[in-house]
Amino acid sequence: MVTQSFMKWVLTTSLLSSAAWASKHVVHEKRDSAPVGFTHLNLAPDDQILNLRINLAMANQAGLEAALQEASSPTSPTFREWLTKEQVESFAAPSAETVQAVTEWLNSFNITSTPATPAGDWIKLSVPVQTANQLLNTQFSVFNHTESGQTSVRTLEYSIPDDLQAHVKTIHPTTSFNGPLRGRSPITAISAAKFTPEAEKRATVNCNATITPACLQTLYGIPTTQVSSTTKSSIGVAAFSAQNANENDLAIFLKDFRPDLPSTLTFTTELFDGATNSQTGSRAGVEADLDIQYTVGLVNGIPAFFEDVGSQTQDGADDGFLDSINDLLAQTNPPLVFSTSYGFDVESDLSLSLTVAYCNAIMQLTSRGVSVTFASGDGGVASTPGVQCNGKPFPPTFPTCPYVTLVGSTENVPEIGAGLTAGGFSNYFPQQSWQADAVNAYIANLGTTYAGLYNASGRAYPDVSAQGERVEIVVDGETGLVAGTSCSSPIFSSVIALLNDELLSAGKSPLGFLNPWIYANPQAFNDITSGNNPGCGTQGFSASKGWDPVTGMGSPNYAAMRTAAGL
Repeated sequence: MVTQSFMKWVLTTSLLSSAAWASKHVVHEKRDSAPVGFTHLNLAPDDQILNLRINLAMANQAGLEAALQEASSPTSPTFREWLTKEQVESFAAPSAETVQAVTEWLNSFNITSTPATPAGDWIKLSVPVQTANQLLNTQFSVFNHTESGQTSVRTLEYSIPDDLQAHVKTIHPTTSFNGPLRGRSPITAISAAKFTPEAEKRATVNCNATITPACLQTLYGIPTTQVSSTTKSSIGVAAFSAQNANENDLAIFLKDFRPDLPSTLTFTTELFDGATNSQTGSRAGVEADLDIQYTVGLVNGIPAFFEDVGSQTQDGADDGFLDSINDLLAQTNPPLVFSTSYGFDVESDLSLSLTVAYCNAIMQLTSRGVSVTFASGDGGVASTPGVQCNGKPFPPTFPTCPYVTLVGSTENVPEIGAGLTAGGFSNYFPQQSWQADAVNAYIANLGTTYAGLYNASGRAYPDVSAQGERVEIVVDGETGLVAGTSCSSPIFSSVIALLNDELLSAGKSPLGFLNPWIYANPQAFNDITSGNNPGCGTQGFSASKGWDPVTGMGSPNYAAMRTAAGL
């Protein structure tokens, strides 16, 4: 329970010295209470240091959005003419007026900030809680996430001067909460024995019993020929939660499941926020091994990058998500496909402003021709397993950013929609024009079923799907079966990386921001018409002809996608 002392506070003497700013403070963002699962413990100590980030308004966000729309629309004369790093930064940079106004405000509290991104649209500063309370006319407190015992310093509302409202998009950490970052793929079975010589025969297993690279190559028509050493294509996977991708596990996986490839193929690790990706003294991470094995093991020699974000994000895993994108934005040549298999319980835990700011960072990355994919989640219409929502509206997953391609799961051969797939409709982002026809057709057929339990005008997801049940990997030298949309995201992403290799070899541009192209080319995917995603005490949505909230537009059909890509 939030105490009366927490909800009521007064301006201190030091704040009164900045009366010119304080007199014009208005609430910038607030939430009525902490999300379910969080409890208020106590006021944050005055001397505790907060590492704040401020997202400044872009000088020309509308221009960037228009440029991306032109580059990503299949009917545009400038289709796939992606922007350069410098062009994106020129759109994203804050105006001189914004920089001056925010700098003067911070200076009035003797606060110095530094840019956190090349464009300068994010700045960072470190201040004691007492100063942050004064700056934002608020009271920071310590909250506890009951399930994990993880604590964080947050507030339920904060204010900024009225004349800064148009210049400041969000300040973090403030009203955005998150529990532990969740990988999407628990191990469902693990063998007790190490690999035997017969393991190489696994490439010919029954694909209804276990999924291997050979199954995917057959099912989706994925090429098997090793790419040229001069390929310009690339793929990256995000890693969080101290997950280590093990090089020895990858070597074993390649030897037994891709014996046609050199077992020396590996990946490049890029470390951020204190990550280590240790190869000794710690167990491999299931999620990390999965992501690397089903990229390196499918992309036939295309360079793969393990983007490892550590725990030194200071103020929660949501910082790590933001870091992973901003780190790529800072690179001259980021991976052309970037897959993430982690997420938070539900969309509403994170604040709208931070979610939109994160989405805008992804928009910048996709404008440069990078395809960003995410596992949609594993809780059906409840988004995450264990979320209590019986009799309540279906909680959307995180993220539902329209610049992300959300990937659901299928299972079996022939394919049906996997029941674990998180699918539905966002409460934070509206339905997108490129998906309107396909999604509205589904809603019309749905009729009054689940009326009031989902936002029919929200951005619909997933966009596509791929196999996500009984996927075989190697962990600590042993075989295991995993399940989840985190299997599906790297699999689908690998298909995109292979198409990019062909496009770039032909002198064409990479696929980049995928979603407008996906919805404009339904014939490029295997339409899945069976399956449902139960949750919240219901049977969930059902797969059907065309787009649906279980399998999106369908699973990859490499030959058809190749044609749709102009090859």
